Amino acid sequence: MVDVSDPAISEAVRDVLSDATDTNWLVLGYEGNTIKVQSSGSGGLSEMVAVFRDDQSQYGYLRVNTGDAESKRTKFALISWCGEQVGALKRAKMSVHKASIKTVITNYAVEIHGTTVDDLSEDAIMSKIKKAQGADYSGNTSTL
Repeated sequence: MVDVSDPAISEAVRDVLSDATDTNWLVLGYEGNTIKVQSSGSGGLSEMVAVFRDDQSQYGYLRVNTGDAESKRTKFALISWCGEQVGALKRAKMSVHKASIKTVITNYAVEIHGTTVDDLSEDAIMSKIKKAQGADYSGNTSTL
């Protein structure tokens, strides 16, 4: 397992979950065998994806507003990122370490794994979120 006990992680997760803040994403990464908050922000998916590195294994948490004028919903996505330059051993450890990440990030509608920026396009993520919410309303709009 990996150490996820840093209080800054729980604080950053609460910030993304909160309706009272503009923060809509965070990225966690490794410092040795410890997970730390690497970044967070309010610029949505594109801003978050810019933090992912080809030579790192990282985890993202994204807040998405979806629905139509009649029915607004907030959904969350847990994203695991394993850059294409990450070695095989580190890739393998991610699957085990994700269980530790899920002890601090517990509220999410979808879980997405990416190795390229194309894996994390707005269309790809919104398609998975739409499927997870169980209904597709006409006039559906989204903001990332």
